[in-house]
Amino acid sequence: MKKLLITLFLIPFLAYSAQNFNTAKTKLVQLYKSNPEQTTFYCDCEFTFNNKSGVVDFSKCGYEPRKNEFRAKRIEWEHVMPAENFGRHLQCWRDGGRRECKKDTVFNQMEGDMHNLQPSIGEVNGDRSNFRYSQFTNEFTQYGRCKTAVDFQIRKFQPRDEIRGVIARTYFYMSEKYNINLSDSEFKLMRAWDKLYPPDKWECERNQQIKQIQGNDNKFVTGSCK
Repeated sequence: MKKLLITLFLIPFLAYSAQNFNTAKTKLVQLYKSNPEQTTFYCDCEFTFNNKSGVVDFSKCGYEPRKNEFRAKRIEWEHVMPAENFGRHLQCWRDGGRRECKKDTVFNQMEGDMHNLQPSIGEVNGDRSNFRYSQFTNEFTQYGRCKTAVDFQIRKFQPRDEIRGVIARTYFYMSEKYNINLSDSEFKLMRAWDKLYPPDKWECERNQQIKQIQGNDNKFVTGSCK
């Protein structure tokens, strides 16, 4: 009986520990296929899936590729908190960066956490890189009608208003769950965004759907949903 109880206790832990970026992407494709009205994270563009490959419809959202039209046409899964931010807390990252961390169970769980992944136009995902979120402009000319901006010189990325609260609650979740420190300026910005932009219906629904798949919710979303 004791052995059985230990085995039952370990099942959810092992299932969650087996999570990685590839399995998370597969599950997210299924999630978004079930919610086809949802749009890309940074630019609010409609997209569809051809098997696992996401395709963006520029005509409906007014997106214009900045430089890389080929990458702009596909959907990529963006880490809201960049992999470098959580990876650098691990010894594997110090030993050999992301490649070395692919062998690390903890990193794989962090990299594959669905709460930290959002569908993005590939070009914008690439431009964002690991730049910090910020507010620095009122002009949006880089991606057509997409109200997102990147400053490559100061390495800052400004997201559209509608997703700033999502970003804040994702950062708080990642920080608490994986013991990742936020700088004072990051924390203040995220706290402001969290208050200014409360969860909408989709953020609440997505949180619960991921809970059903992954086994845990983002309490910073759950606590603000009615």
